[in-house]
Amino acid sequence: MAKLSERDFLKREVLDVIKEQYDLIFSAEKKVADFVLQNPQKAVECNVSELAKHSGVSDATIVRMCHHIGYTGYYQFRITLARDLGKQQYNSIESIESKDSVEAMFGEFAKSMLVMGRRLDLEVMRACVNLLKNCKVAHIMAVGNTSPLAQYMGFRLGRLGIKSTYNVAPEYFLNHVNLADEGDILIAISQSGTSRQVIQGMELGKEKGLKMIAITACGQTPVSDLADYVLLSAGIEEPFSYYKSYAHLNETAIIDALLNFVTNEELIKMRQADKPEMILSEYKI
Repeated sequence: MAKLSERDFLKREVLDVIKEQYDLIFSAEKKVADFVLQNPQKAVECNVSELAKHSGVSDATIVRMCHHIGYTGYYQFRITLARDLGKQQYNSIESIESKDSVEAMFGEFAKSMLVMGRRLDLEVMRACVNLLKNCKVAHIMAVGNTSPLAQYMGFRLGRLGIKSTYNVAPEYFLNHVNLADEGDILIAISQSGTSRQVIQGMELGKEKGLKMIAITACGQTPVSDLADYVLLSAGIEEPFSYYKSYAHLNETAIIDALLNFVTNEELIKMRQADKPEMILSEYKI
């Protein structure tokens, strides 16, 4: 069979690809393939470490299996499987039938916020607040569609009188971390907890001896393992949805809660952190 282009290959159903390549992969990798074939929905909800645990193999075996059957890594494998399963989820996406349906959706958001609030560890939140209040500079990292959260958090910190660095390009935030000084801290935002450039930045931060905060939805990931403090952004547990996985309402709520506790009127006045708002006020009606 002629080799397919990457675009054509990614159009194929993941489960079909696994079945086709099954006899060509190693025995340890077959354990992963067996688990995915038997539990596709459960598999797609797992990060690398969780799938490795369910399959009885190492994290590295998961990645090798993905490579051997044609994917660039576990992330591409997972989102393609999620897309396949998501085709069955069109009917589960809410439609606006009445005001009640709108209210119900916001009710679900509120429920998720409350669950997340109950799960957050008080001592961890307190430690994160103290780190932010006392740091010299907070270096914020996020990639992909999570990048705007780094910008949002950095802007808010500036208005609170706390210096920070942030950038959508990994090359820039890696530079910032590399030049970090004693007393600086690092904040990693990654819903999946597996973003490679964020992990690299955290590894660099660890070498520099920086205290690190992670905002992530997953507790067993490279990002959470590297962090000193983890603020979990997981709300109500629900089946993984290809169409809802880009939402960052929970991560935004974690940031807002953290910054609400950090707010210090004396620091704002001392550093004249509200001065830019006064300068820009003439541009608002």
